[in-house]
Amino acid sequence: MLIELKDVTKIYNQGRTNQVMALEGISLEVAAGEMVCLQGASGSGKSTLLAVLGCVLTPTSGRAAIGGVQISRMPDRFLTLHRRKTVGFIFQQFNVLPELTVLDNVVLPLLPLGVAPKIQEQKGDALLERLGIAHRRNFAATEISGGELQRVAIARALVMDPPIILADEPTAHLDTARSRELMDVLRDLKNEGRTVVIASHDPLVTEHPAVDRVVRISDGRIDAG
Repeated sequence: MLIELKDVTKIYNQGRTNQVMALEGISLEVAAGEMVCLQGASGSGKSTLLAVLGCVLTPTSGRAAIGGVQISRMPDRFLTLHRRKTVGFIFQQFNVLPELTVLDNVVLPLLPLGVAPKIQEQKGDALLERLGIAHRRNFAATEISGGELQRVAIARALVMDPPIILADEPTAHLDTARSRELMDVLRDLKNEGRTVVIASHDPLVTEHPAVDRVVRISDGRIDAG
């Protein structure tokens, strides 16, 4: 299994009066090449669960293995390194830097690694070509459409060639046609052998034929029903 969680609990502000149990007793396995949708209302815990899967948060208790590596007690520096090579994120708000060009946004994850500028450019251009937005290469992020911004976000998620892709409400700001296009891109990533986990309540996502399983989250627990 590429993702294995066993009895994972995540508590915010532990021991304080404002303590919040965000996840409680989560056990989940996701195989390589599988597409899973996490479905739940706002506040259900699905975003926290996605953050654990993405090595952004470590569990308060329980065991979490992401990409075959136990992250439960991994020091932050090593967690960051593991995240960079293992997980690509597609954020709901795109998280692009408006003052940068499309290409510069795509190659941003390569900067801390000291990758040569020419290699950065080659990787970025290949992804922009693949996603059909090479013609926007030198445009500022503020000058392109929401659908194009989503493709920039996908290209950036792929620039490190990670085996796991995580998407947080990726269709939230897209119309129906663009949402379908996005799901087709994610289907293609799955068909390449990547593992795709999406947090969404959008029927266009949950009912897409490429989705292997829908995991329902309620009050920090997996809904067995």
